[in-house]
Amino acid sequence: MEQPVIKFLGRYIVADPEICHGKLTFRGTRIMVADVLDQVAEGLAWETIIELWRGSVPREAIAEAIKLARQALLENVQVMEPAMA
Repeated sequence: MEQPVIKFLGRYIVADPEICHGKLTFRGTRIMVADVLDQVAEGLAWETIIELWRGSVPREAIAEAIKLARQALLENVQVMEPAMA
């Protein structure tokens, strides 16, 4: 039987098929990257986000998530549907 492949997208972000159905999480946690990006988009201060997750998501991890989101946006802008205002 083949072992599930864990994808490391950076120092802090992973996709592990055995954790949260393979959705992007912060390494060593079950905290989904999408949830933290939602908090950033809502305007929460990074320090507040860090406190809400009890220090499990450090500042560097939030920065990495934003950088990867930016990269994904720039790489996929041609195929994205326009956002409804």
